[in-house]
Amino acid sequence: MPLDPKAQALLGMVYRVGAPRFHELDTHQARRSFEKLQATLGAEPQPVSSITDVPIPGGHGHGGVIMARLYRPLAAGPDECLPLAFYFHGGGWCIGDIQGYDSLCRELANHSGAAVLSVDYRLAPEHPFPGAVEDALQAVTWSLANAGLLGIDPARFALVGDSAGGTLSAVTALHLRNVNGPQASLQLLIYPCTDILSQRPSRRTYADGYFLDTESLAWFFERYLPDQDDWRDWRASPLLADRFDGLPPAAFIIAGCDPLADDCKAYAEALGAAGVPVTVHEFEGMVHGFFTLGKMFPQAGEAVERAGMALRAALRG
Repeated sequence: MPLDPKAQALLGMVYRVGAPRFHELDTHQARRSFEKLQATLGAEPQPVSSITDVPIPGGHGHGGVIMARLYRPLAAGPDECLPLAFYFHGGGWCIGDIQGYDSLCRELANHSGAAVLSVDYRLAPEHPFPGAVEDALQAVTWSLANAGLLGIDPARFALVGDSAGGTLSAVTALHLRNVNGPQASLQLLIYPCTDILSQRPSRRTYADGYFLDTESLAWFFERYLPDQDDWRDWRASPLLADRFDGLPPAAFIIAGCDPLADDCKAYAEALGAAGVPVTVHEFEGMVHGFFTLGKMFPQAGEAVERAGMALRAALRG
């Protein structure tokens, strides 16, 4: 699949100036580089009706608290009980934070008409697997149990995330199914990592020169999963779960020129084969990470709008 011209221009600039790739940086440098990318190429922030920082008790890090940020859409009344979309940010479980995803979460709230809770889960290597998985589940469990405090309807919620955050959303849906917990109305998975040890063709076709290269994938995996026995744990590679029936409907957003593209499709096929309603939106010529880069890619705006509309449809009362 040929690269979109704007993607080609971005990659040409990155490689021409010799910008270091993630695997050539230490953790602090990688986080700073990711922050700069989001700040420079992310969409302009939209107004919303309110933004509230939410400390979620019960976390194992950050002094026993998981910080989250709650966005209410511009059109929402101050006392309106809203559906909720949990958002888990990308960054290979090692980089990224709620501030870097501020503009995106504002957009999703306004497009969907739902409140959006952006979760600042623990990052590796300081907090390796399963720290992020535990925080994601705790954020969902606590928020639904304290719906009145947040002004949300616990019967209408969605699990949303991009890249590593998409993986956390898929894993949380699986866990809730396994324990007969509350079921999301939708799992919205934006180019998630579903099989760490995958050898599917896209891993080779887009192994180098397409932004998320093989060395950078290994950099993330080795920090998040220092014990390689965990690479086969379904909580890290949800495609390795025993079964896929009884899961919420799923919507996928996939980048065509992404080493993870075939893994995303394989997960969508596994869900569909188990009777789960699945919708797949593939953006041809796009690279991994495009969803948050609204100033660079018109397709990012289209993808975010589609995501918002999918949430609106799934969460309507």
